[in-house]
Amino acid sequence: MSQQGEKPAAHEDDWWRKLYDETAPDTGPSSAPDSLDDRFDSVSDTVSEAVEPESEREPEPLPEVRPDPRTAWDPYREQAPPSEEPARKPEPERKPESEREPEPVPVATQAAVPGPRNTVFPAPWESPAGPPGPRTFAVPKPPEPEPPPAPLTPPAAGPVTAPDPVALHEFPPDWAASDAPADGGGGARPLVGHLGDRPPTYEAEPAALPAATSENLDALVPDTVLDGARYGTYTLRAASVRGDSARFRGEPRRDALLTARFGAAESALVLVAVAGGVRGGEGAHLAAADACRWIGGAVARSHARLSEDIRAGRRADLKSGLHRLTDRTYGKLRARAAELGLEPGEYTTSLRCLLLSADPDCRTRVFFGVGSGGLFRLRDGLWQDLEPVIPEQAASGVSEEGPDGDRLTMDLQITTPPSPYSDGPAPPPAELFRFRASVARPGDTLLLCSNGFAEPMRGEPELPDELAERWGPPGPPGLPAFLADTQLRIKGYADDRTCAAVWEA
Repeated sequence: MSQQGEKPAAHEDDWWRKLYDETAPDTGPSSAPDSLDDRFDSVSDTVSEAVEPESEREPEPLPEVRPDPRTAWDPYREQAPPSEEPARKPEPERKPESEREPEPVPVATQAAVPGPRNTVFPAPWESPAGPPGPRTFAVPKPPEPEPPPAPLTPPAAGPVTAPDPVALHEFPPDWAASDAPADGGGGARPLVGHLGDRPPTYEAEPAALPAATSENLDALVPDTVLDGARYGTYTLRAASVRGDSARFRGEPRRDALLTARFGAAESALVLVAVAGGVRGGEGAHLAAADACRWIGGAVARSHARLSEDIRAGRRADLKSGLHRLTDRTYGKLRARAAELGLEPGEYTTSLRCLLLSADPDCRTRVFFGVGSGGLFRLRDGLWQDLEPVIPEQAASGVSEEGPDGDRLTMDLQITTPPSPYSDGPAPPPAELFRFRASVARPGDTLLLCSNGFAEPMRGEPELPDELAERWGPPGPPGLPAFLADTQLRIKGYADDRTCAAVWEA
């Protein structure tokens, strides 16, 4: 017999006998029963004092099963209806006390026996009860409700037709064929067109660039120069474009353009200088650039006195002073030709300038220059050539009085008095000097241009007629439109074109 007073079962294995062998040495048997069944009975007797006998107790409901916090927020998990009670597990078949295994401690016993608690509590980030709280990850916004479609009003007769779905979408505009202007104003996109029954031989756009080396990079000039401004009562537009022939042959633009402002406020003075190099000259474009730069420097040093004379209407002082400044500029060109080992006629240029006051109360416009070119005025829809042809047999000088007191003066090898704008002596004059001071009217358009633009203005009536229509009311064009206007092509005219136009408000 064992210590429990029971016979060993026939099915006991050797390991059971070895474990409970009485012959094995031990620390000493205890007088108190200490089997597993005895411990279970002791615990049951202790609990039975506080709990009703098992025979008198009603069956308790199973412990509440809390949802797994990892799946509690799954919106797609199948939930049982709130009114439906969870199914009870069937009670296991009770075996004889000698054969049954130790049973787990009931929940009621867990509450009485001290030890670790097995109750499942929600995590700190979970809500204790009720619907789950806000999520901590991004959720796509629900689509905004579309407005209800407008009801279709059926016609008086016939079935109701739904609109074409293609017509409901707005397609991006085709800018290549758009009528949107490039200069921000009204009208169509400016295009370079031609006048006459057929276009010129050369293309309208640049083809070849001038040849360049590491030594002549500072002498390169761009194909096109465009500028503009607005002061007082006038608006200025200026452009210089390489001719079709030079574009095709890869030659540099021989014309040069300078627009500059000297001073500030009402005493400011605006200078526009247009120079055209001689055809065939190797350094013609350099001579034109030098002439514009040197006359610009001379005007800059004397701009205060020039501005005062223009606002006061001192024509005699202006003519003599500007004549001397122009002569000094051509003296520098001759000196530069000598440095380069060239003849004076190989390094020269035509030069035509406008002086415009920024004072809104001053409408006097001063023109001066040397060489070929043109000066025109558009008044009341008609062009006027302000540079009449001077007889070649004039020996001393010609002074012509024009309408509104306009004067055109041409001096041939005439010694002039000392200039009020310079202290040094002037070199002997070698070129024909022209001067004109006129008073502008509201609505006038004054045009100063090089010979490449003056020749078609005088020789092709279509060009001045077209420009009179384009440059009349309502006002000056934008810069892109003005550039397109100056490039109106006419067969037989392929030189550089440089011009400056002034619109009077």
